[in-house]
Amino acid sequence: MSKTTTNAPTDPTPAAGDEDLGAAGSQLSTAPAESLNMPALGIIGWARWFWRQLTSMRVALLLLLLLSLGAIPGSLIPQSGTDETKVADFIKANPTLGDVYDKLGLFHVYSSVWFSSIYILLFVSLIGCIVPRTWQFVGQLRGRPPGAPRRLTRLPAYTTWRTEAEPEQVREAALALLKKRRFRAHLAGDNVAAEKGYLREVGNLAFHIALIVMLIAFAWGQLFKSEGNKLLVEGNGFSNTLLAYDDFKSGNLFTADDLTPFSLRLKDFNGTYEKSGPNRGTARTFQAKLTYAVGAYGKDKKTVVKVNQPLEIGDSKVYLTAHGYAPVITVRDGKGNVVYRDAVPLLPLDSNVTSTGVVKVLDGYKNSKGVKEQLGISAFFLPTYTQGSETASTFPAMLNPVLNLTPYHGDLGTDSGIPQSVYQLDKSHLKGFKDSKGEQLRENLKPGETMKLPNGAGSVTYEGTKEWANFQITQQPGSGWALGGSIAAIFGLAASLFIQRRRVWVRAGKGPDGITVVEMAGLGRSESAKVPEELGGLAGILYDQAPGAPEPDEDSTDNPNPHVVPAEGAEK
Repeated sequence: MSKTTTNAPTDPTPAAGDEDLGAAGSQLSTAPAESLNMPALGIIGWARWFWRQLTSMRVALLLLLLLSLGAIPGSLIPQSGTDETKVADFIKANPTLGDVYDKLGLFHVYSSVWFSSIYILLFVSLIGCIVPRTWQFVGQLRGRPPGAPRRLTRLPAYTTWRTEAEPEQVREAALALLKKRRFRAHLAGDNVAAEKGYLREVGNLAFHIALIVMLIAFAWGQLFKSEGNKLLVEGNGFSNTLLAYDDFKSGNLFTADDLTPFSLRLKDFNGTYEKSGPNRGTARTFQAKLTYAVGAYGKDKKTVVKVNQPLEIGDSKVYLTAHGYAPVITVRDGKGNVVYRDAVPLLPLDSNVTSTGVVKVLDGYKNSKGVKEQLGISAFFLPTYTQGSETASTFPAMLNPVLNLTPYHGDLGTDSGIPQSVYQLDKSHLKGFKDSKGEQLRENLKPGETMKLPNGAGSVTYEGTKEWANFQITQQPGSGWALGGSIAAIFGLAASLFIQRRRVWVRAGKGPDGITVVEMAGLGRSESAKVPEELGGLAGILYDQAPGAPEPDEDSTDNPNPHVVPAEGAEK
């Protein structure tokens, strides 16, 4: 076995300072804490450790990434808060997967426990990051830039020269120059200390504070938001109450008392289209003329709502989202009594507003035998009918309107208690009217024409056509704060990326030969080529005010700075 030898002393008595070395060695030991007699962290210690981890920047970024990933299912999977029907259809088509999604809360992502947990942790993490950094930055603003290091040559940007000006004159000129360039500068002994770029930290803090504002605004908007749709035919009105909406959804904390009190009426809808060229049929303008009143006793006001130009009433916005046609239809029974007269909104099927819908006569109709029945009429509308194109309109405007009607009689099934669509007809308990050939009765009508029902069962008249418009009424508090937060975040991020915080020192003192030696150095918080460039510009201006003195002979041993020396291999 080989023997290892060292030059250690043989005296077993420990030398002076060995106790300190032993203590330092024990601190570097990898032995378990129990062997070093270290106390356990305890509940308070673990709480502090958890808080330090939560408020670290890496954890905040991780939570922000998790929040972004968690929002993906909310965009791809149907959400119960947006469309319950799509959720039900998805579960019906995918029962196993739908059950898994339901247990994971993927059908209500934004109100799920796991998404809310990430949201709250991110909120707390950001606050924990910002508060100490803010106090630290306030302390820096209240303080002064630190004095110059002893060896300026170690800094990444450095220059020096000799001048016949007095050191006091150089320092005063440097102080005035740096303040003129918006540096925070002051005299510190034989040097001038200056710092610039505090807006970088301001931008950084503004960015994080803006994120908090956006998170609060988003949460507030989701909890108190409301959104509903209302279809109005020309001449009809609407009051902003829950019962007046065609469909309505709201946040968890929203109540009916939060609705903005107003009413409106659609006076006229107007749409224009390109009539020729490759863009024939393309919409040019959509606008709805409204009268509205705020409050129960408000005066009527006139306005025009266009696409992307909503009507704003308090916290509510009224958007124009769709339009179509509503043929005015009159139904009479066998005795000529009017049992139905109304404008029936039809559902557009294509860009040329080919439309379909249903007319349902629930009460008042009696057949030729005097027996009460219900009528269901399938309607197919072509705003511009062209010979040879019976299944689709050739232009969205009403240039040659034709209404195709197919009547049925019997039981519509509305008394069963099962909800029905106003655009669909349940024919399971209906019979079609037959024409003279024994086929299903079906006729094309132009405005003013009437279709006679067989055996004196009555008639259906196409009186004319009105237009309808669909309005979306939204109320989302906090949207203004969210917009302001997003703008502040953009500017804050730009400031933190493009503004550099840097320090400049100017030292002036007498050399051994009595000539003033000027040293200038710069240091940036991050690597940048602008620091040497900026220092060179400042040095050039200061050199003009304190020009260089003649250099001594090269063999002189009294000259510590024979020429300007760049700082190579400088350390920060």
